[in-house]
Amino acid sequence: MRYLTAGESHGKALVSVVEGCPAGLSLSAEDINAILARRQRGYGRGGRMQIERDTAQIISGVRFGETLGGPIALLIENRDWANWSTAMATEGAPPQGYEPVTRPRPGHADLVGALKYGRRDLRDVLERASARETAARVAAGAVARELLRQIDVTIFSHVTAIGGVEAHTTDVDYDRIALTAETSDVRCADDAAAEAMRRAIDDAREAGDTVGGVFEVVCLGLPPGLGSYVQADRRLDGRLASALMSIQAIKGVEIGLGFGAAARRGSRVHDAITLAGERYWRAGNNAGGLEGGVTTGLPLVAKAAMKPISTLTSPLPSVDMQSHQAEEAAVERSDVCAVPAAAIVGEAAVAWVVADAVLEKFGCDSLAEVRRNLAAYLADVAER
Repeated sequence: MRYLTAGESHGKALVSVVEGCPAGLSLSAEDINAILARRQRGYGRGGRMQIERDTAQIISGVRFGETLGGPIALLIENRDWANWSTAMATEGAPPQGYEPVTRPRPGHADLVGALKYGRRDLRDVLERASARETAARVAAGAVARELLRQIDVTIFSHVTAIGGVEAHTTDVDYDRIALTAETSDVRCADDAAAEAMRRAIDDAREAGDTVGGVFEVVCLGLPPGLGSYVQADRRLDGRLASALMSIQAIKGVEIGLGFGAAARRGSRVHDAITLAGERYWRAGNNAGGLEGGVTTGLPLVAKAAMKPISTLTSPLPSVDMQSHQAEEAAVERSDVCAVPAAAIVGEAAVAWVVADAVLEKFGCDSLAEVRRNLAAYLADVAER
């Protein structure tokens, strides 16, 4: 599978085109919109989320509630377009009195984007570089997620750190973590840590600053054998890292123990192989469900670290690209913290990579083919 997104933050709409989804998959706008709504939540979000009510329209690729095997086009209209239709017009000249954005924000794509594409108005860069684009990614990921759901694979996320506050959930089972995170406005399953996270967000807001954090995505129900070790670009851990790192503001990715494994001896890192009845199993899951770039059948666990958002209401020093004078960076309407929302984007990223690996292994023309081949494979694995 592959997908493309299009659209600017304050343009008319965002678009996702999904190609390679098998035929026969039940899919509705309601399925997609439920996940889009989750992306809009979270303590620390800005005023934009009070304006938008993200809903996807299915334009093509689905008939009578089932995918057809052709490209699926999804449209998410921007409600804020009504306030930006002049400044973001696709035709004509800039309106009289329009002021270009010329003071790049440190940490954002503003300056490098302007240099790369030869633009003088930074709005030509920031509109597409904006994390608003992740709504289109989440819509595409919802298609992949639905495919996984129909073969009994589930995905959830939770926040493990915000603003230096760390959650403690190592002794909590996944079902409880998923349920608690879903009812938390910071997506944290540790109530005491969640309260401290809110205080950290409030403190940053009062200081005109922002905070980042860490989220974890867990995928349950995967069969062993997805991905491959035979070529670098087929390793599932590399594909997952690429997908998660491509999310705006993500600066680090871990699989399983991740960086923590570097501080331990091998005897305390590698998961001993055991038998559970007649099935191969592992004594632990430090590997995060992947060995050699291939799924083990245990929960797939990936973490991503998000830096603080680049737009500060107490802006950092910058240089005006028009006058070449020292100035404060421009201020755009933004969030104080978007880690809970980024976790939902992370779910979409993981769902996409895993669903692609499923189709790579079990066929991609129809859902019936996938199910048939998966069942035959699992029967074969059980006999090994």
